[in-house]
Amino acid sequence: MGKNPDDMFGDEDYPAYTIGRAAEMLGTSQDFLRRLDEAKLIDPHRSAGGHRRYSRYQLRLAARAREMVDQGTALEAACRIIILEDQLEEALRQNEKQQGTRRQG
Repeated sequence: MGKNPDDMFGDEDYPAYTIGRAAEMLGTSQDFLRRLDEAKLIDPHRSAGGHRRYSRYQLRLAARAREMVDQGTALEAACRIIILEDQLEEALRQNEKQQGTRRQG
């Protein structure tokens, strides 16, 4: 059974945007987005035809990378920093969740 379209577009991880639309929204080139994929910052969903599709979450990461590159950070370094920041944020979220569970137990 398919999802309701409103639910899908409200989903941060739903791959709603083509590479062309994503590049336009970010004010960058499609090549820049491909380079982020190569640097392992984002792993876009592939359509049945093999076309890249991006989620809002991935676009936020790409926008952060573009901002850092525009400020003079090397692309690979920017990607690594963002990956580490994302991992730290997730670890903090998990820690907070565990602390809440312990308080309740």
